Amino acid sequence: MVGVRHDANGTDELKADLREAYERGRRDERAMRKRHPVLMTFTFIAAAIGIVLLALAAVNGSFSGAGGVVDKNLAVAANKAEPAVRDAASSAGEAVRDVGQDDTPATQPATQPAG
Repeated sequence: MVGVRHDANGTDELKADLREAYERGRRDERAMRKRHPVLMTFTFIAAAIGIVLLALAAVNGSFSGAGGVVDKNLAVAANKAEPAVRDAASSAGEAVRDVGQDDTPATQPATQPAG
């Protein structure tokens, strides 16, 4: 190339400029790809569920067989959980009702002695 100087000082400046541009690009790219921890957690959970379904499909010989196993286990879990949830909701309702009817002396206005 004509008119381009290749001296030690110019090369060092060029290398420093390139390094600075490279580092700035890395920072910019990291800022653009910042991941949200909750979304990453959901992604990993979805991936784990997918792996489990693939394993069930391999064991049962088909995806429909694996789906049947999953549906059966979900139905059993739902049947076991329903009474517990119903009882917890009933207990919470009773507790709220009891708090509303509670007339303790601390909630009564204080009377002043006559005198």
